[in-house]
Amino acid sequence: MRAPVAAVALAAMSQSGAAAAEPVLKLGEIEDDFVRMIVCAAPLLVVGLLSLVFVLVLRAKLKAKKTGKDIGHPKIDYLAAKVKSGALAFLKEEYKYLSAYVLGWAVILIVLFTADPKKPEADDAWSDGIRSAFCMVLGAFLSGLSGFIGMTVATDGNVRTTVACASGSLNDGLRVAFTAGAAMGFGVVGLAAAGLSLVVIVMKPNRGQLETVQYTHSFGFGASSIALFARVAGGIYTKAADVGADLVGKVEAGIDEDDPHNPAVIADNVGDNVGDVAGMGADLFESYIGSIIGAATLAKESPQMLAFPLWLGAIGLIGSFIGFFFVRTKEEGNGKNTNLTALMFALEKGMYIANLIFLVLAAVLVILLFGPEEEMGWRFYGCVIVGLVAGMAIGKGTEFFTSFDYGPTISIKDRARTGPATVIIQGMGVGMVSTILPTIILVVAIVICNELGGELGEYGIALAAVGMLGTLAVSLSTDAYGPVADNAGGLAEMAGLGPEVRAKTDALDALGNTTAAMGKGFAVGSAVLTALSLLAAFKEESTHSAPLTFEVSDPILLAGTLLGAMLPFFFGALTMMSVGKAAAEMIQEVRRQFREVKNAKGVTLLEAIQKVTAEGKLSEEDEVEPDSDRCVMISTRSSVKEMIAPGLYAIFTPLIAGFLIGPRMVMGMLAGCIGSAAMLAIMMGNAGGAWDNAKKLCEKIGIKKTEQGKACVVGDTVGDPFKDTSGPSLDILLKLMAMVSLLIAPIIDGKKDWELWYVGAIVAFICLVVTLVLMYFGILTWQDPLGSHADSGAAADADKVMPFSDSDAAGSPVLAWEGEAASSASKGPPEDLRRAAEELNRPPTVG
Repeated sequence: MRAPVAAVALAAMSQSGAAAAEPVLKLGEIEDDFVRMIVCAAPLLVVGLLSLVFVLVLRAKLKAKKTGKDIGHPKIDYLAAKVKSGALAFLKEEYKYLSAYVLGWAVILIVLFTADPKKPEADDAWSDGIRSAFCMVLGAFLSGLSGFIGMTVATDGNVRTTVACASGSLNDGLRVAFTAGAAMGFGVVGLAAAGLSLVVIVMKPNRGQLETVQYTHSFGFGASSIALFARVAGGIYTKAADVGADLVGKVEAGIDEDDPHNPAVIADNVGDNVGDVAGMGADLFESYIGSIIGAATLAKESPQMLAFPLWLGAIGLIGSFIGFFFVRTKEEGNGKNTNLTALMFALEKGMYIANLIFLVLAAVLVILLFGPEEEMGWRFYGCVIVGLVAGMAIGKGTEFFTSFDYGPTISIKDRARTGPATVIIQGMGVGMVSTILPTIILVVAIVICNELGGELGEYGIALAAVGMLGTLAVSLSTDAYGPVADNAGGLAEMAGLGPEVRAKTDALDALGNTTAAMGKGFAVGSAVLTALSLLAAFKEESTHSAPLTFEVSDPILLAGTLLGAMLPFFFGALTMMSVGKAAAEMIQEVRRQFREVKNAKGVTLLEAIQKVTAEGKLSEEDEVEPDSDRCVMISTRSSVKEMIAPGLYAIFTPLIAGFLIGPRMVMGMLAGCIGSAAMLAIMMGNAGGAWDNAKKLCEKIGIKKTEQGKACVVGDTVGDPFKDTSGPSLDILLKLMAMVSLLIAPIIDGKKDWELWYVGAIVAFICLVVTLVLMYFGILTWQDPLGSHADSGAAADADKVMPFSDSDAAGSPVLAWEGEAASSASKGPPEDLRRAAEELNRPPTVG
């Protein structure tokens, strides 16, 4: 049995440091193991709890802000209440299914680790199953709670941001939106810090450091599972609503994005909260704890190396506290013409202050734990700096490829002159090219950290991930700010507030788009480094009993690599097609409502839209209110149903590979998945962001209702599931698979290939049964969800609700809304579409 690398390296450190200053805190000299573990974990626990108290303060501060009724616009409150109720209904339905999933896995873990305990010689070895199940349930609960906190705060913040812009300055709106985002940021990190440190302390009795850290793998598995399901379901929800609202509302009807006559607009705003807030909260909760778990696992028996990542998390929160108070701006709101650079700096200076404080305190930690003259301690510090700088560089690189101030996005707008096809082609090319910069940054960071770490290179890479996520609380605050600002603009539009209010909310929304794109790039970078540290941790955990060689030329490892490289494409396909199916239902419903929903005077929703487009306003008697609740229900039902398959395959695959074949197969699979998923996630995220901002560029230069502008809307519609569903979900996929592998590592440790084939066969059989069930219920199918409507349209009675009731309607969405009466040649397209066609004959005006 080989000596642990960490022990050898630390012995060398102590010998070489004979003439050096001793560390201030000599954790190795604390005789009581439990007290030593408390010293390692207590700072993170205390700061985590303080962060949660800070969230309560922020929430109270947010609640004290004015709402619509305080400024004489109660309609804003009514619309915000509909968004909040829709988001709560979705979370209630989603968590109902996830509760059953978590309880099922708790039973499985009890059986697995009771039969094969982590420390068989312990007197209470029988409790390993219960301990592992408890940690898994706690991780899942806190992950779900982080998403819930973020969603509730965001839905409270959107209405108050709108009112702040209506009754105050742009800075007032920025502060309110950022306060809501900060409540989520500090809530997510506070829960993660408190939960992880609590597991380390509570699981310590009668266990060594190695076994104690192994329980955090169950905690991480629970968090990763919920993160994946939340991200997938939230992404499907928001993009089904967004695609339906855009294609039928903007492209076919020519109405504005948040026009209150669009039945899907409430569902679209709900989706911003359940996808970009609740899903993102669970995602980054998992990233944060995953980075610390990877470093803690690679620390082996060293208390200093265990304490370092835990204490880095604590000082990162302290830096974030201080950075929060530096966010403010003197800019005036001028819509999309606002100086975004100055407005962006208003947010970025909070992150810069937090990062600076983090680095200063990290240097103090090195002195405390390793000594002021210990070279290895400063090498570790260098890894932290590399991770922090790499994260910022990836974010800036993402901004270049997705902002409409730069060439890549402008080129997509230019290609729109020849139609949607060239928009999609150019966007795909931009996304593919955009993988170069973040890949080079990650490669350089990994190589530098590996060199700095020496024999502990893998631990150095894990510290880079911790450094990248050290100030997550404030960086997540800027990321979560985006959906709040987006919702605020939507509420202002739906409530009919003046153009001066929209100018301020548009400025905040434009800034939110930039922070969201940078946040997605940052998430990919942190996911890769975290997954690499978890991969290294799996190698250590699966080779305790006997050494195992992992070579690229090994056929088993190479086969695993091919399998892992395929999985992100399969996973991305499932999520993309899920959005397509859900969006088809939404499009059908919006078209039906345009044709069918009427007011007391018999005016249809489409007629009301045509009248307000022609006359600019609508009397109260002619107003028609769409049935937005039905669209919310469609998105909720579709997203919860479609989240099942991607999540289950992500968990089943490493289990089958690990039990059926062995650790070498798993190592190859994880390596292939990391490389493939990282490239695909970067490409999808940046292509989607570039398509989105190309559309916004058309709005800025005044050509959004021309065919060029509508081509960009189609590109944005394609990009929606790229950047908000499949891309972000891939970040979690590679971490979840690594966490599942790490969870089963103690069971397959020392096992030869095929030794546990019968367990793998059982898991494979269960996977097959689940697949057949999903096919039976139509979740895995090639069938068009609207196929029956289209096929029966010709024979359907003219009075029935059939969007494609005849061949003419099938070829024209406008005719599909208006039914049979619209098929006469005397009826043309709506007036706004005619004007758009005429506008094509004139060169577009800029400005």
